[in-house]
Amino acid sequence: MAFAAFGGGAPAKDNSTKRKGGPIVLALILPGLIYLGLFFMTPLVSLLVTALESPDPSGAIGAYFYDLNFGNFATVLTDYMPQILRSFGYAFAATVFALAISYPLAYFIGVKLRTSPLIQRLMLTLVIAPFFISFLLRTIAWKQLLSDDSGFVSLLHSLHILAPSQFFLGSDAAVIFGLTYNFIPFMTLPLFTNLERLDTRLLEAASDLYASPNKVFRKVTLPLSMPGIISGTLLTFIPIAGDYVNASRDFLGSSKTSMIGTMVEADFLQNWNYPSASALSVLLMGLILVMVTVYVRRSGTEDLL
Repeated sequence: MAFAAFGGGAPAKDNSTKRKGGPIVLALILPGLIYLGLFFMTPLVSLLVTALESPDPSGAIGAYFYDLNFGNFATVLTDYMPQILRSFGYAFAATVFALAISYPLAYFIGVKLRTSPLIQRLMLTLVIAPFFISFLLRTIAWKQLLSDDSGFVSLLHSLHILAPSQFFLGSDAAVIFGLTYNFIPFMTLPLFTNLERLDTRLLEAASDLYASPNKVFRKVTLPLSMPGIISGTLLTFIPIAGDYVNASRDFLGSSKTSMIGTMVEADFLQNWNYPSASALSVLLMGLILVMVTVYVRRSGTEDLL
């Protein structure tokens, strides 16, 4: 009893448990750490090193040496400012359109179909069905559907939305349309996950307190679904800002719709300007990181960081 009173047994048992748990925990997280080191940190360090290289004095194409050349960042910021602004403009517009389309869809599936699990699962399958087809194939299909001789463009001409000499393919609208379509599932699924757990009794209580449907949405539904909105916008905005497929002249864009990803591809695969491509990639990551941090903190959901 004296031994128990002084607490001699419990601490020894806890310390033994901690000593045994240490190697086990390390063994469990070690594969993940190795994976992150090999496939995340190593490419990131290589990208940073390449971004600081300078052209080889020999003048050989594609030959560079490490030189701590921070001027590469100022150069790409000056040379590619139109592409940078266009990328974030496209990303913002496509994210807003995706949210406007996905929120009612996710609310209908997650809340209204909660009592019909079979139909709910069917609707979810339809949402993720585009993932069963290659991203490139879907974009090529839309290129055909939006071509100059398609029925859709002919309809726009007949309604005088487009001038007879004006075409949809290769325009800003075509790129934003393609970006919105391709990334709608990334917006819908987080919203559905959040709204599916929404306690509908809160909505009923607000209605019982004589709140109008609009006020119920603004004061109850929207605040409770904010984590889903934040997650969906991040999952949509970030990949859109770095997309290079939709804006390419080979798909839905033209030379006037090039984005940051388009220029990175051109510098890396065509111009062999590896420092420029790397500096532009690092700059894109930095800008996105700053914007995401500000956005999440302003929205009051810092726990998502």
